[in-house]
Amino acid sequence: MITVYGIPNCDSVKKARDWLAARQVAYVFHDFKKQDVSIDLLATWSATAGWERVLNRQGQTWRKLDAAEQARAVDAPSACALMQLHTSLVKRPVIDWRGAALTVGWQPEAFEAALAKALT
Repeated sequence: MITVYGIPNCDSVKKARDWLAARQVAYVFHDFKKQDVSIDLLATWSATAGWERVLNRQGQTWRKLDAAEQARAVDAPSACALMQLHTSLVKRPVIDWRGAALTVGWQPEAFEAALAKALT
């Protein structure tokens, strides 16, 4: 099953869910705010996509952190610990395409390729 990870009111997550619905693709939605995200899952995403890609340094949550807390994100383990503490720091959506691919962020072109891989 395809899993979409994110926050329901996030615009990028809404776009991704609409994109999947338009293609009649079934998926499971994992809400960070209600279901949290494990350190193991964050580590897997960071190993697959790179922690710099998974850590959202553009959003409000990052800007609200003090400089000392931002400076803690220096490698995958420290970034994962910070993202687990503040789940809104995870770039959204993260989509696991049945283990065939992983996408991070709103990337419709990458979604096409990932969906093709997931369906084969």
